[in-house]
Amino acid sequence: MRIHDDRYHRERLRFHVALRFIRLEARTHTIRYWTGLTDDRIRKLYRSYLVDSKERPVPRHRGKSPQRVATFLRSAQLREQTALLASLYRLLGLLSGGPTTTATALPPTLRRAEQLCQAYEVYRSLAAEPALSFEHAIFLLNALTRADELVCSACRDCSAVVVIDRWSLRAARCSLCASEAAATAADRTRRLAAGQGGLQDFLADERPSECERGSRPAVPAAAH
Repeated sequence: MRIHDDRYHRERLRFHVALRFIRLEARTHTIRYWTGLTDDRIRKLYRSYLVDSKERPVPRHRGKSPQRVATFLRSAQLREQTALLASLYRLLGLLSGGPTTTATALPPTLRRAEQLCQAYEVYRSLAAEPALSFEHAIFLLNALTRADELVCSACRDCSAVVVIDRWSLRAARCSLCASEAAATAADRTRRLAAGQGGLQDFLADERPSECERGSRPAVPAAAH
């Protein structure tokens, strides 16, 4: 009897997760990958519960899922919302503290699928104008798990979570700190051009932050 109950509970959970994915406009192959349901059962589920419901019509997307990581870094708005999703993934345990390889990536489970839905629903409630689709959110999770192109880092000024190109040589900054730094640099350039500031003031931004100084190895003193 216990085995029958467990199977019944798991099957109900599978359908519940599939419905959440459908409402979040996931593609059929994405739902199949995360739930294990066949394409035919997914189509029947959509027709039975959503086509004739009083909820707003849910569009069904076709074609390939997003595959370009450059999308997440294309603009300040996208970088900010990408960082928000990455923070939610960490809070919910979808991302570990350190990077993993493709070979050790966690397999799709119903538990992780529920956490993924929860993260995206919170993201949509927090973002004023959500610019990333649910499919983008899934792709971001996979990209950060692999950590071969995108990685989570910390803003050099405020230590907020940021998502950056793995091979970037530029110091990581969140959108807010980056805009403030750009405004400060523009003001110093204007004052330097007007003769109101010295060279040391102009180059102040190039000095390492406290966080960076603490992370760099100490240089040993020269032997006498």
